Amino acid sequence: MDEHAKVFAIAVAAELSGMHPQTLRQYDRLGLVSPGRTAGKSRRYSMRDVAKLREIAHLSAEGISLEGIRRVIELEDRVNALSTRVRELEAALADELLNRPGRRVFAAGTEGDVISVKAGTRIRRSNQVVVWRPLDRH
Repeated sequence: MDEHAKVFAIAVAAELSGMHPQTLRQYDRLGLVSPGRTAGKSRRYSMRDVAKLREIAHLSAEGISLEGIRRVIELEDRVNALSTRVRELEAALADELLNRPGRRVFAAGTEGDVISVKAGTRIRRSNQVVVWRPLDRH
C-alpha cells in the first residue's frame, strides 16, 4: 500500500491516530495535516497523515504548543526535502564523474584564466619574477 494514498475516512484516521475526529478537523484548519478531499468534500487521510497525527499527539503530550508543533513539522518536512535533493545531486555528480573521467581537472593559466588539464598531466611551472609597484596617486 502506498503510504501517500488518501484512503482513510476521518473516523478511521481518528481511530488509527487515537484522536477525536473533531481534533483532526482542527488540525486540518491549522494546516498541521492536509488530508485529500473526495468529490463530495469529505476528508481522506493517508498512512503518512496518520503517522503525522501520531507525531502531533506525541509532541503535544510533551507540552509543545500547536504553533511549536507546526514549526517542528515544517522543519522536518524541509529537512526531508533537502535530504532528497542532496541524494539527487550526489547521484548526478557520481554519474558525471563516471561519464567524463579526467575532464574535471583544472589549472590556472599564465593570464589567470582557467584551463582544462588531462588527468595525470603535470603543468610546467613558470619561474618568471613579476615586480609589482603601486600606482602613484599624487
